[in-house]
Amino acid sequence: MIAYEWRGPFTDAEVSALHAEGFGHGPAEDDWRAQVERHSLGWVCARDGATLAGFVNVAWDGDVHAFILDTLVAAPWQRHGIGTRLVAVAAENARAAGCEWLHVDFEDHLRPFYFGSCGFTPTNAGLIAL
Repeated sequence: MIAYEWRGPFTDAEVSALHAEGFGHGPAEDDWRAQVERHSLGWVCARDGATLAGFVNVAWDGDVHAFILDTLVAAPWQRHGIGTRLVAVAAENARAAGCEWLHVDFEDHLRPFYFGSCGFTPTNAGLIAL
């Protein structure tokens, strides 16, 4: 049974391992706790018992715009609706915090997930690679 928790506890090692798996790089020694506490409205942890099965970060502008970043689900739990539920919990809590908009950007292969499963709608947007 997967449990979802807004601003749930996690270790840097847990999120680093998920991030490395999800983005195909070696584990980094990032200070995830400091990063999310400094820049985020919140985050959602999905746990199967003591194991972190999924994570999503919700950054924000301090007002009405929230942003989904790093939706991650470990391989053994993928394709079971966990990512969709992570985003739904993130949206519920962003709404409760007074946000009016939830943004996400993603690679093309994730269109069915974000538009089909999570309910995002396409919009015009721009990007400058820095």
